[in-house]
Amino acid sequence: MQFSFDTTNIVVTHKNAATTIEEVESRLIDGRGFALATINLDHLTKLRSNPEFLKAYAKQDIVVTDGNPLVWLSHLAHKPVSLVPGADLVIPLVETAARTNKPVVLLGSTDAALAGAARHLTKLVPNVKFARSIAPVHGFDPTGDSARAILEEVRQVGPCLCLVALGAPKQEILSALGRDLAPQAGFACIGAGVDFLAGDQIRAPKWVRKMALEWAWRMMQNPKRLVPRYAACAAILPGQFIQAIKQR
Repeated sequence: MQFSFDTTNIVVTHKNAATTIEEVESRLIDGRGFALATINLDHLTKLRSNPEFLKAYAKQDIVVTDGNPLVWLSHLAHKPVSLVPGADLVIPLVETAARTNKPVVLLGSTDAALAGAARHLTKLVPNVKFARSIAPVHGFDPTGDSARAILEEVRQVGPCLCLVALGAPKQEILSALGRDLAPQAGFACIGAGVDFLAGDQIRAPKWVRKMALEWAWRMMQNPKRLVPRYAACAAILPGQFIQAIKQR
């Protein structure tokens, strides 16, 4: 399954969570590093208008599908993939880091949220080792000097898992830069995953997610911000349907 933007194609590289974790484990063991992104409709809208974001996405080693509409499009294209939300990957990723004896770096959100997430993860994965917790300042530039200083900290840790919770497009742009400046680190873009673990944001109940209505739950929590976002997502769906059919 792929999404086309002029001369750039963004390919969904792994079909499900199991194959994603297998790839992550292999790379952590070898110290090869990676950048992992979870693509959704909102990302597709941003990729159409943000060349820097598109360039960063093209550098991601692992791309999985975070959003039921994209899963449905994959079936329409006869190239089916499973739903792999970033928030659902956090615990399996941390378990993989612990299993391979690699430390974890928490990057993004706030100091309080990072501390809360670390406490929660330590309860779930007692043998996890946290090397750094880094909360960038407000207005953080993912390509500026402060980003490079942060990535130097990550590089000094050596082979590790870095959970990046900055939101799109900052987290993907930073991760792409990290592939150059901290090549032994595995950067996983998890969006609100840290805030969910810390309890700063409440995720939709499982029954809501099973009905593919998590977007509605989130929109009710913050309609002023998310109604325009989801309207923009809906506007690109017809074009994505056409692209999916052409991939058959």
